[in-house]
Amino acid sequence: MNDAIRAALTQGGLIDLTTTGRRTGEPRRVEIVFHAIDGRIVISGMPRREKRAWLANIEADPRVTIHLKRDVVADLPGAARVVTDEAERRALLGPRSRAPGAATTSR
Repeated sequence: MNDAIRAALTQGGLIDLTTTGRRTGEPRRVEIVFHAIDGRIVISGMPRREKRAWLANIEADPRVTIHLKRDVVADLPGAARVVTDEAERRALLGPRSRAPGAATTSR
């Protein structure tokens, strides 16, 4: 990974995230905001009653691709996990922890 990609991953911001559809097995791409927190990429969504499809897809298959698309363009494979423990979510997201789902990724 080059220095420009590393720097982009420390900024947080808007990315595309590709997951594998839990029913279809097809790639599903969504635009989403990520946060760089303690060396991790953390993705969270806006609160809503039903579970977001991207979150359910990660539960079914943790393989993801992060697509950087602003100043640096790159497709980065990784693995994600859904953070279900409320204390861990609060520790990761602090004031953003009201979102009912969050995922953290590793590359």
